[in-house]
Parts: sequence; structure tokens; C-alpha cells
Amino acid sequence: MRAVITLALALASVAPASSGPATSGPPPSGPPLSGQALDARTESVASLLRCPVCQGLSVADSPATMARNMKAEVREKLAAGYQQEEILAGFERSYGEFVRLEPTLHGVNWLVWAGPIAGLLIGALVVGAVLRRTGRAPAAAEELPSRHTLPDDPRLAVAVLRVRELAYGWPGGIEGGPGARGGESGGPAGSRS
Repeated sequence: MRAVITLALALASVAPASSGPATSGPPPSGPPLSGQALDARTESVASLLRCPVCQGLSVADSPATMARNMKAEVREKLAAGYQQEEILAGFERSYGEFVRLEPTLHGVNWLVWAGPIAGLLIGALVVGAVLRRTGRAPAAAEELPSRHTLPDDPRLAVAVLRVRELAYGWPGGIEGGPGARGGESGGPAGSRS
């Protein structure tokens, strides 16, 4: 038993130490990043990932511990030389396609991109058709009343005459009525409104 433990310890000391998260897949295809370039790129890539905890936020904006861990993993992968699409594909393998804030353009996802545009076009066509139809509608069979027409209700007719007298200066509320000045057909200033 002692020999087995000694052999295991010897093999463990000879095995290379892993410096970072275990990654499955191809090796990094780009140059490693550091400094401000790494910080900016980390924010950029993390803003493309959806936080699994608070699903309305990106990993860059979420205060959740899981989002911070995902952002740290993005940073480590960028520092190792992985490209944006490689990182996004890795998270997609782990969490599913939902982890991307912007879905890829394949399969049913075309509806996500084309749906709003199609809705706007259909709405514009419907509005255009309605406006065209109302624009060609025949004129109303009933003509507009003339300026001398009074309502059928006697009390309302008296009120209309009074308003005309006050607004236009027509004596008795009738244009050119008794006492009109020199045949002028306007108000006190001689103009119509």
C-alpha cells in the first residue's frame, strides 16, 4: 500500500501543473491580450453574454456572483489568446444558445431579427390602405350649414344670435341686419373672421 501512495505522489509531482481553467476544444487562435486592451476586450465580450441569474442583464452589467465569475473566465480566455467567437461558442456549449444576448442568424432565430421589420412593413401597408380608402370616400350627403343657419331649438337659436352679435358685432346676430354700418358685412373692424 505504501508503494502505491509513493508512486502516486511521484507521478503527481512529475505531471504538469494546470495554470487556469480546463478548456475543452482547440487551442487559442489569437495573440494573448494584457493591460488596457484586455480590459476593453473583456467588457466588450462580456456585454454579449446574458447573465443566467438575472436574465435581463449582460454579464458585464450584472452584479451577480455568477456573472462576475463568467466575466473572470472571459478575461482569462482573452489573456490566453482565445478569440471572441471561440469564447462565445464555449459558453454556448455550457449554457445553451440562450446565453447569447444577440442570437445568431440561423434556423428559427431569423424570426427574432426579421419579425419586427416584417411587423413594421405590414403595419405601414395597413395604415396606407386605410388612408387610401378614407381619402376616396365620397363627400358627405349632407352639406355644411350656411353661416345664417340657426339651430331648431329656440333657446339655442337665441344663444347663437347673441354670440354672433357679441363676436361679429352683427345687430341682432344677423349679418347685415338693421343698423349695419354702410352695408359692411364684417365685424366692428369691417373684417370677417
